Amino acid sequence: MAQWNLLYDLYEARVRSRLTKELIPRHVGVILDGNRRWAKSIGTTTSHGHRAGAGRIAQFLGWAHELGVEIVTLWMLSTDNLGRESKELNELIGIIRTAVEGLAQDGRWKLHIVGDISLLPDSLAQTLTDAAQQTAGVEGMIVNIAVGYGGRHEITEAVRALIRQAEAEGTSLGELAERLTDADIAAHLYTKDQPDPDLVIRTSGEQRLSGFMLWQSVHSEFYFCEAYWPDFRRVDFLRAMRSYAQRERRLGK
Repeated sequence: MAQWNLLYDLYEARVRSRLTKELIPRHVGVILDGNRRWAKSIGTTTSHGHRAGAGRIAQFLGWAHELGVEIVTLWMLSTDNLGRESKELNELIGIIRTAVEGLAQDGRWKLHIVGDISLLPDSLAQTLTDAAQQTAGVEGMIVNIAVGYGGRHEITEAVRALIRQAEAEGTSLGELAERLTDADIAAHLYTKDQPDPDLVIRTSGEQRLSGFMLWQSVHSEFYFCEAYWPDFRRVDFLRAMRSYAQRERRLGK
């Protein structure tokens, strides 16, 4: 076992040594997938799977911080998830609350809420709001907490906000349609004033975005990892970084 750990550490160090600062993405989005299947694979409860996944988050943020990533977006609860069976959903909401409170108390990360908190139970919405306020002055890495988030819902809300703004300014819908630009919509997204994700990672082997950051990920690189989120290791993250560093980004050109 000791020999295996040594070989593992050497391999990890080798991968890390090839990641120079200019090759590190500024913004990494993560779809934390596979908690339920991980739990099923080892014969434990779904709740245990969600707790194991939540326990991986702080570790992951530490890895990202060490490499110099500036922004991480963690998709923790989708709008679709809100339709799950009530017992599982209530347990998951409690786990998310505890995880977010822990991240806020850690004091290293500046938490930003990405999602429609009006869709959430009041207790969770308040926890998210308090966490963002508590860490507003932190100078560290920005961590977007995507809860009650769906890409289509985000774009719909952005358009609604634009229409409401136009109405308040006395602008007709016809005038709005004539002058509307991509930048206008981007300015009303949850991640306004942030760079789009350079890299999106999804765990559990699924190779789809499922609505994650549909607008922002148009030029993102994607990395799909076979490991379930609770099993996601530092070396898996480093491999994702290595894959990103080896790609030639054209950004639509």
